[in-house]
This record gives sequence, C-alpha cells and structure tokens, in this order.
Amino acid sequence: MTATPASQGTSSTLPPPSANGSAPPPPPQTPPRRPARTRISGVRTGLIAAVVALIVVMIFIIQNTGAVNISFLGAHLHLSLAVALLLAAVAGALVMAAAGTARITQLRRIMRRNRRTPQAR
Repeated sequence: MTATPASQGTSSTLPPPSANGSAPPPPPQTPPRRPARTRISGVRTGLIAAVVALIVVMIFIIQNTGAVNISFLGAHLHLSLAVALLLAAVAGALVMAAAGTARITQLRRIMRRNRRTPQAR
C-alpha cells in the first residue's frame, strides 16, 4: 500500500476552504412550517370557545334560581332568575345575529354592484 498525497485522489465531504482560508458559513436553516389555518379550524376554535362560554353561563344560571319580578314595556312577569337570564342571553344573541346578517347583506350588495360596473383604467 502506498500513501497518496492529500491533494491527489482523495474525496472529502468537507467543502474546500474559501480564499481567506476559512470554511464557508453553513446554509441557513429554515424554521419548521406551521400548518395553514383553514376555515374549519377557525370554526372549531369558535365552537370550543362558545361551548366554554355556554358552560360558564349555565353555571351562573343554575346558581341563581331565585324568583324575581320583571317589568318590561308595561309587561310584568314573575320568573325565576335563571329563566330571566336565559331569555336575556337569547335576546342578546338574536340582536347580534340580526346586526351581523344586516352587515353581511350590505357587503354582498356592495360586491354585487362593483361586479356589475366596469372599472375605469
């Protein structure tokens, strides 16, 4: 066996040194990619938050079962506090849904109007 000089016939896994004698910097490592957010994941997150909020509201309602007198626009009712709170929560949700529906309808009309009119360039 004969020894070969380092400059002849050897294969090296290291890159050759640069002109100034130091090795080139390693390639930058890319951070791991997170999965893209989808509509389904947003809906799932919203449903989980809604269920947690519902549980908190239900605990509050169950702990407040005493009877109360309610007067609203001339109507007088004698209900348990739990039922009154549940009715108030449902009424608030309906008002919020109505406002959201009105805004979505408004945006759809604007989009439809913009599609019909040609844009000037």
